[in-house]
Amino acid sequence: MNVLVLCTGNSCRSILGEALINSRGRGRLRAFSAGSRPTGVVNPHALSTLARHGLSADGYASKPWSAFEQSRIDLLISVCDAAAGEVCPAYLRSVPRVHWGLPDPAAVTGSDVAIQQAFDATYDALESRVHRLVELTREGLTGGALVAALSTT
Repeated sequence: MNVLVLCTGNSCRSILGEALINSRGRGRLRAFSAGSRPTGVVNPHALSTLARHGLSADGYASKPWSAFEQSRIDLLISVCDAAAGEVCPAYLRSVPRVHWGLPDPAAVTGSDVAIQQAFDATYDALESRVHRLVELTREGLTGGALVAALSTT
């Protein structure tokens, strides 16, 4: 199953989601991430969060959702409030969609500890939801049934 994780900037939350789905999905789920208005740069705190949690921080890039126009996408997950209200491009309109709105850890200011805690909280929230996604797909749920089950978490 191909999963596209969307966020406006594609620099933090969607990158973390992509990494977690690819790690936890163990080949049954294949994740990509993109943004409606990508920043063009992956937030270094997102990469350090991945490394701190034992996931590879290599190979990630902030890219537009148009990069996946020719890809088969089976599930779309938006991870920020801005992406939830955006109209997806035509090629994504029929794709089952789930919204996992999370606060933007990149908006947190203050000490390094406060910023790290914000990124870890985002990581933990995504890890819990990705665990549920993996379990539901293991049970064979797809399409609308999967979306309904994921929307109750």
